[in-house]
Amino acid sequence: MSLSALLAAAPSPEPGGSLDEAAKQAGDAAGWVEENWSTWLNTGLRIVLIAAVAVVLRIAVRRALTKLIERMNRSAQAVEGTALGGLLVNAERRRQRSEAIGSVLRSVASFLILGTAALMILGAFQINLAPLLASAGVAGVALGFGARNLVTDFLSGVFMILEDQYGVGDQIDAGVASGEVIEVGLRVTKLRGENGAIWYVRNGEVKRIGNLSQGWSTAGVDVQVRPTEDLEKIRAVITEAAQEMAKEDPWTERLWGPVEILGLDTVLLDSMTVRVSAKTMPGQAVGVERELRWRIKTALDAAGIRMVTGAPEEAPEGADPTAGMAAPSAYASATSPQSLATTPIPPPSTTK
Repeated sequence: MSLSALLAAAPSPEPGGSLDEAAKQAGDAAGWVEENWSTWLNTGLRIVLIAAVAVVLRIAVRRALTKLIERMNRSAQAVEGTALGGLLVNAERRRQRSEAIGSVLRSVASFLILGTAALMILGAFQINLAPLLASAGVAGVALGFGARNLVTDFLSGVFMILEDQYGVGDQIDAGVASGEVIEVGLRVTKLRGENGAIWYVRNGEVKRIGNLSQGWSTAGVDVQVRPTEDLEKIRAVITEAAQEMAKEDPWTERLWGPVEILGLDTVLLDSMTVRVSAKTMPGQAVGVERELRWRIKTALDAAGIRMVTGAPEEAPEGADPTAGMAAPSAYASATSPQSLATTPIPPPSTTK
């Protein structure tokens, strides 16, 4: 059978049926839109309103935090270079601490505002948030467990900055390293050691902190003299040298109290030690100790008081150099009666 015959035998479509079906579908669509357009408009307006409020609130909170940080920095710069600024933390330390706190607060505020807005938008779409929140909780636990060291460093840095345990310019002993703090971060603290090396210390590894730049420091000097010297004369000489030092710059600012002679620390056969102590400005104890030791040594030499060191003292002129030597032992000679008396008796010979 030919193609033309098949086409001729097939029933012809009714033109009226297709037009009626299309009109029916168009009417249903128009009715559905008419019934739901208010719901979609309401949902769209809610989404736009939520997004607009979240953006405006985030900008306002971040701007308020930025102004607060700038005000803190201006107050720190106002006292920089004054006597009050010397007692307080320096401007760089305050700046880094305030910037770190501001960064944390801005990040937390953005996370809370945008996260809440995202959940509200999903709720506007009638999406069940329970499975999503459960999945996010499981993912957060897995991520926190995998990056627990990073989380520990971050949290330790946050609490360290909030509690102001140390800052830029402080001399600290962190256990794993010690030196001057040159940068404070949320994860890593940078220290410059005594030999100039820069140490990167993770905040989570720091178990205890010894801050040598807060409050006040103590300078201690041990003066070793011969036991035959007059103690009252030594006290008078050291007191006079300390009083002269306290009247001169810059020691008049670095000394926060009078130099005290605590008394005899040790008394030996060949020496005695006088302990001298002074309260100083934080971080200035080493310099005060060096200057105090220099002045005490100069004053004692001028007063004729000799200090005792580890080196042996020279014998005076005309003295017998062998006077301090012990007498030779009789056992040093193999032919002396004492050596012969201690010689073992040889065993008797068994040969005949």
